[in-house]
Parts: sequence; structure tokens; C-alpha cells
Amino acid sequence: MSKSIYSIITGTGCYIPTERIKNEDFLVNEFYESNGEKIQKTNEEIIHKFSEITTIKERLYVSDDLVTSDIAFFAAQDAIERASIDKEGLDYIIVAHNFGDVKAGTNRTEMVPSLAARVKYKLGIENPGCVAYDIAFGCPGWLQGIIQADYFIKSGDAKKILVIGADTLSRISDVHDRDSMIYADGAGATILEAKESETPVGILAHQTRSDTIEYSQMLYMDKSYKPSNEPSEDLFLKMNGRKLYQYALENVPQAIKSCLEKSNTHLHDVKKVLIHQANGKMDEAILKRLYKLYDIKDVPEYTMPMTISWMGNSSVATIPTLLDLILKGELESHSIEKKESIVFASVGAGMNINALSYKMP
Repeated sequence: MSKSIYSIITGTGCYIPTERIKNEDFLVNEFYESNGEKIQKTNEEIIHKFSEITTIKERLYVSDDLVTSDIAFFAAQDAIERASIDKEGLDYIIVAHNFGDVKAGTNRTEMVPSLAARVKYKLGIENPGCVAYDIAFGCPGWLQGIIQADYFIKSGDAKKILVIGADTLSRISDVHDRDSMIYADGAGATILEAKESETPVGILAHQTRSDTIEYSQMLYMDKSYKPSNEPSEDLFLKMNGRKLYQYALENVPQAIKSCLEKSNTHLHDVKKVLIHQANGKMDEAILKRLYKLYDIKDVPEYTMPMTISWMGNSSVATIPTLLDLILKGELESHSIEKKESIVFASVGAGMNINALSYKMP
């Protein structure tokens, strides 16, 4: 039987920020509606409703001395060490992010040089054949980077690729917008390597879609919700949460199903569904609707690991961080064993959706 080339994960790493921000820390905030009117509810009411909808009780922020490329570097070091590879042998470094490096005390972004170039420099990689570039794809950016890496590997262009997802959303959040309580910081990294196999292993299939005509403005940049007489050019991340929720619920389950069908994998055979940690209730609803597509009424326990309640939404970092914690045995009640099938999925700004089917080697 002839062998084919597959992309397998050989190492993972992450950086867990040190600043733990609890819901109670937002009691001192002044929250406004998008029209500039002060919300006529107590902060206790606002925060309780927020927690009820999102399941978030805490989120993690980076310390003031760090920027996104720093934590991307820390996660990369971790993944390289766990993969036991020579960093000079990397063919590509792909860094998914959305806002570049944003220093404490400002929300100005630094995008030049690319974060991938900064990470390569921090790693001390001299090999010019290691190509470093960034990808901006909203929250699904890390997963899209993995998909691109798979194409490089299967084309024969690469054998070892480092894919990182990192963001510091706390630096571009409007403290007067209640949605700011969703956002968090973090970084996750993954090493993909080429493997010859007679049977399908590693990345089996993927599915991506972009819906821009009706949905491109569901995540956008705009001024603070708090009215001010002082002119400001500062822009903050904004979200149409209700429309986003409905869009995700209608389209993410079908994208996952299409991906699994491409890989000839039935949902019954999937051990874990690793989904972007955007909103706890939304992710639960997506999972239920996915199983409904297969006429399965009861979702098996422990199918979807969740970290959002204590880590918040760290955008591109949520899935690689989640994967790393599971593989290191640091997420209670969750493990992934050899030969088991898992599926990844994400949704975010664009609007973009992607899914990927993977079989553990």
C-alpha cells in the first residue's frame, strides 16, 4: 500500500497571563449604550446578566511589561521544546493575531515588522529559509494558519511549521462597553510536522467560509461609548453580539458537519469538539445543534472542553491553549488518546468560520 504525506501535531505550548480579573473588578466601571446613553441598571445587574449569558466569571490579562509578540514567543518556546525539534529546521512561522503589539497605556497597534518576524528574532533563528508571516482572520486565525500549514506540508514545500495564535484584547477594549468583559489575553502555539502513513492520520480535512456581504460589520472598530467633549482618535473593538450569536448558531454546526463528511468521519467517532471559546452559552448551543444535525438527542458528557469561565475570550489563542492544556493533562476530566478523532472549529470577525478534522497518530 502506498504512503501519503499527512500533517501531524508534534508539540504544543501556551502562555497563561498572570493578571486574573474577576467580574467584581468591573463594579467600578461606567457602562454606556452604543448611543452614548448611560445604562440605567446597576453594575451588579449588568455583571450578573453578562455572566449568565457568557458563563465568564474571570479573564486573564498580561502584565504591563508584555506585548503580544512576547507572549507568542513564550508559547513558541514551549511548543518547540515539547516537540523536541531544532528551531533552525522550521520552514515557516505563522502568527495569527488581530491587533499586533499594543503597549500598556495605549491602544495604538504596531504591525511592522510582522509579529512572526519579531517571534523569529526573539527565538534567535538564523535560517533565512524559515519564512515568517502573519495572518489576520479574526478569531479563526490560528485554525486558518494550521490549514495553510497543512497545504504547505502536503505540497512538499515544508516539513516543520510553527503556528501561533496570540492577542492582547484587553488593550483594545472600551472600559465603558459591557462587552469589554468578554475579552482576554493569551497565546498558544503548535508544531506541525510531515508524516508518511499508509492510513489517514493527523489533519484529515478542513472547511472554511467567509460571509462578508451581510455580516462583515458584526465586529468592527469604533470610538468609546462614553460621550466626551475632548476629541479622540482612539478606536476600540465593538461587537453586535446578538447577530453574531445567531450567525454562529446557524452556520458553525453545518461547517463542522461538512468538514467531518470530507474526512469520512461520523460524529459518533469524534472524542472531542474543540471550539473557539467565544461565549459559553453560544458554544453549548452550537454543540447541541451539531448533534441535532446527526439526529443525536443527547450530547455525550465531556465532549466539549471549556476554559472561558476562567480564561475569557482570548481570540486566536483560545483553541491552541485549550489543546495544549488537554495534552499536558492540565484540564480536569479531559484527555485525548492515540487514534482518537477530534474536530476543531472557530467563528469570528469577517465573518469567518472554519473547521478541521484530526486523527491522533
